[in-house]
Amino acid sequence: MNVLVIIADQLRRDHLGFGGNDIVRTPNLDRLAARSQNFAQAFVTNPVCMPNRASIMTGRWPSAHGLRTNGLPLDPHVPTFVRELKDAGYRTSAIGKIHLQPMGYPFEDFQLDEIKKAMPELWDRAVAGPYGEEFQSWEDFRLHRDGNVRMPSDYYGFDDVELTVGHGDQQAGAYVSWARERGWDPAAQSGAANALETFPGWNQIYASAVPASLHPNTFIAEQSIARLRQYAQAGQSFVMQVSFPDPHHPFAPPAEYFHRHSPTNMPLPRTFHDPLESAPAHIQQIAGDRGKPGQDWTLIWAPTDEQYRHALAAELGSVEFLDDVIGGILRELDQLGLSEDTLVIFTSDHGDVFGDHGLMLKHFTHYEGVLRVPLLLAVPQVPGEIHHELVSSADIAATVTDLCLDAAMPGAQGRSLSCLWTDEQRPWRQALLIEEDQPFAMPGLSVPVRIRTVLTPDLRYTRILNEPCDELFDRIRDADELRNLAGLDEAAALESQANRALATELMRIDDDSRIPYDAA
Repeated sequence: MNVLVIIADQLRRDHLGFGGNDIVRTPNLDRLAARSQNFAQAFVTNPVCMPNRASIMTGRWPSAHGLRTNGLPLDPHVPTFVRELKDAGYRTSAIGKIHLQPMGYPFEDFQLDEIKKAMPELWDRAVAGPYGEEFQSWEDFRLHRDGNVRMPSDYYGFDDVELTVGHGDQQAGAYVSWARERGWDPAAQSGAANALETFPGWNQIYASAVPASLHPNTFIAEQSIARLRQYAQAGQSFVMQVSFPDPHHPFAPPAEYFHRHSPTNMPLPRTFHDPLESAPAHIQQIAGDRGKPGQDWTLIWAPTDEQYRHALAAELGSVEFLDDVIGGILRELDQLGLSEDTLVIFTSDHGDVFGDHGLMLKHFTHYEGVLRVPLLLAVPQVPGEIHHELVSSADIAATVTDLCLDAAMPGAQGRSLSCLWTDEQRPWRQALLIEEDQPFAMPGLSVPVRIRTVLTPDLRYTRILNEPCDELFDRIRDADELRNLAGLDEAAALESQANRALATELMRIDDDSRIPYDAA
C-alpha cells in the first residue's frame, strides 16, 4: 500500500464543507471525505505547528519526542513512520512545508529577556547543547532564500525533499527557482508590499500579486504530480508527504480567490460576543484590547467584527484554492491507477480559534477551534464512514505502520485507528491529553507557560501552571464553551472526574522508553 499524506496549515475542521461549513466550497475534499474514514473528533497533541507536526511523524506526545515548542529541532535520528517505511523498501518524498526544524524567525528582544530571566539554568543548557545556538537548521528561511539547497539524504526518513519555507505567498526554498524560471521573483514581487489590494484594519489580509499559476500552492501540487508519475512509471511503492503553507495567515490568496467571498456576507460565530467573565485573566485582557493586533503577529488577539469578517472571507478563499490544487493531485492519482493501492491521509497541524469567543489565531488558549482538526483516511477497499471516537494526531504514525507493514510504530504512544472500522472489539480511549509549553508569556501569565488539557466525551478541562483560573466545560450541554464550571459547587463531581482523567492521561503518556537492565 502506498501512502499519500496531505497536510494543511492552521485549518479548522469546520472551515471545510465536510466539516459542516455551508459557505466554503470544497468539492474535492468533500469527495475524499465521502470515501474516507472521517474522524469528526480528531484533536492535536499540541495546538502549535512544530510540536504537533513532530507528533504526526513519531506517534508521540511533545513531552516525549522533545519538540515541545516552536523553535526547537526534532532529533534528526528519532524514529518516524516515514523512516520505518523507507527501511522496508519504500521510496519517500516530502514536498512543501515540513517544519520539524526552526524556520529562522528569531524571538523579539523582549521575549528573549523573559526567557533568560525566568529560566537561566535552562537557557544555559539549551544554548550549550547539541541543538543550541551553534545548531544550523535545515529549514532556516535565510538558508533557502535564494533557491535550492541540497538537503540531507535521509531527512527524518525522506530521501527526496522539495522544501518550501515560510507563510502565505512569501516562500523560500525550491519554490524560488521554480518561480524564477517562469519569470516571477518571489523576493521582489510577493508579499504585502506588492499586494493588489490590502485591508487597512490588519496587515495580515491582502490580495496577493502572485498569480494562481505561480503560487507556492501550485508549485507544491505540480511537484507532487511529477513524483506520482515517476513512482507509477517505476512501479515503486512510495510514501509522499504533501504539505501546504495555507490557509495559515497571512490570509493572502491570489486575487481570484481573495474575491470569492464578500466580507459583508460573513457571519459572526455564535460566541463572538462572549463576555468572557469567567475566562482566565490573560484572555480577558486580550479581549479588552479588541481591534489591536499584538506586537507578535503569530499570537492570539481580539478582532473587531469588521476585522474578523475580512479575515474569514480571505481565509475561505485560501481554503478553496487549497481544495482546487489538492483536487488536481487526487485526479492524477486516479488517472495513474494508483488510488486503489494508496492510503490517502488529509489533516492539519492545528486549528485556529478564528472568531470563537471574539478571538483570533492561536497560543495560550485551548478553545476547541484551535484543538480540533480535520482527519481523513481513505483506505483502499474500505467504505467511507464517520467516526466520533476521540482520536489524536499521534495516532497517524501507528496507523500507517499497522496498515502498510503490519507492524507497531517504535515508541508510539498513539494507537492504530484500524480497529475503529473493523469488527475488532477493542476498547477505545475515553480521554485525550493536549499539551502546550511556551518559553515566553504575555500579560497576565508567568514564564514559562505550561498548559494541560484533558478531553473526554463529556468535558474539556484545562489547567495553566501557576495560574488560579482553571477551565471546565460540559461538552454535552455547553458545546460552545460559554459557561466555565471550574470551582462551582454544582460541578464538583464533574471537576473530580476531570482531575482524575487528567492525572491518568499525564501518567499514560509519561516517557517510559528507558528501562533498567539490573535490579540495583
